[in-house]
Amino acid sequence: MPLLITDDQRRARLGHRHLLRPAARAGTVPQVADALAGLHATDAATVYLSVCARLAHPSAEAVDRALYEDLSLVKLLSMRRTIFAVSEEFAPYVGSSTARAIAAKERATLLKHLRDGAEGWDEARLAEAERATLAALTLRGQATTSQLAEDVPALRETILMSPDKPYGGRQSVGSRLLRLLASDGHVRRCRPRGSWLSSSYPWAPVPQLPELPVRESKAEVARRWLAAFGPATEADLKWWTGWTLGDTRKALADLTAVQVRLADGAVGHVLPGDEETTDPAEPWAALLPALDPTTMGWRGRDWYLRPEDVPALYDRAGNAGPTVWWNGRIIGGWAQRPGGELVHRLFTDPGAEARAAVEAETERLAAWLGDVRVTPRFRTPLERELVG
Repeated sequence: MPLLITDDQRRARLGHRHLLRPAARAGTVPQVADALAGLHATDAATVYLSVCARLAHPSAEAVDRALYEDLSLVKLLSMRRTIFAVSEEFAPYVGSSTARAIAAKERATLLKHLRDGAEGWDEARLAEAERATLAALTLRGQATTSQLAEDVPALRETILMSPDKPYGGRQSVGSRLLRLLASDGHVRRCRPRGSWLSSSYPWAPVPQLPELPVRESKAEVARRWLAAFGPATEADLKWWTGWTLGDTRKALADLTAVQVRLADGAVGHVLPGDEETTDPAEPWAALLPALDPTTMGWRGRDWYLRPEDVPALYDRAGNAGPTVWWNGRIIGGWAQRPGGELVHRLFTDPGAEARAAVEAETERLAAWLGDVRVTPRFRTPLERELVG
């Protein structure tokens, strides 16, 4: 009979492997990204908050350097068609396993929108606009979309999107084309104009990632994910990656993943040699941001989140808001008010030790945030209520 890994043992693994125990915190930004098999980056704030929650010495400047100076973090439109920030070393595997296929779909979608909602566009003209944009960007070194539109007039044209929908309207060709070039790995976002929360940024050209064999790349992505999130079910891996069931099963088979039993009766998987249990260590608390990889890492969450708390912490699309953790469980949510005050609400009384640890983490977060004000891109019921 397969080994049983209990929920307590899973929570103990989480605290250590996700660098949430104080003794497990990392020294560098790439170490955090690798420990989590990638950082959710759809919301710019998430990368900073997720990393600093796990650094021994939290610093927004360290994240800035990784993203915009030494480029040790690479942003890719990848798993589940979501933007992830992954380490430079891991990026080629993510690109070959997932991002390239998504970029091909993005290209087909944009071409359809251009044919349906703009005049005079076909595959040849799109390719020419891409070449001209890359040439202009290479000459400038860095440029915003509007600056590139000065050099490439085609970028100033617009596309009529969803004309039959109430939310329909026109979008610039430039905004869509730069997004396509980014998903194809030709360009990257540079340091934002303003604070690290700003959504206004220039672009820069970047060498394309090396192409690796797709099947081997999927196995490597699955290996790193299982090292961080195992034990986990087949459904968890399929959900996290966005792969087909067939590709998910092939990746697990290529890894010769070991089956284990989970407390709810489900079949879980771990890497060979990773069946050993993890003993609980020192107690720990954490304030994790919206879309944090730990909160979003599994499809089945009952072992760390009570089902009755889901409506308060997730929006209707399944995006997680800011969460408060104690020893591997979500026990509440937090928010930052316009004046800068960090506030939280706990769903139950976890005891004096937990309350003190949560307060200490709140002070730690406030110390490095300073004057920065954070509002999640996807707002959830509890976060809105705490702010209001």
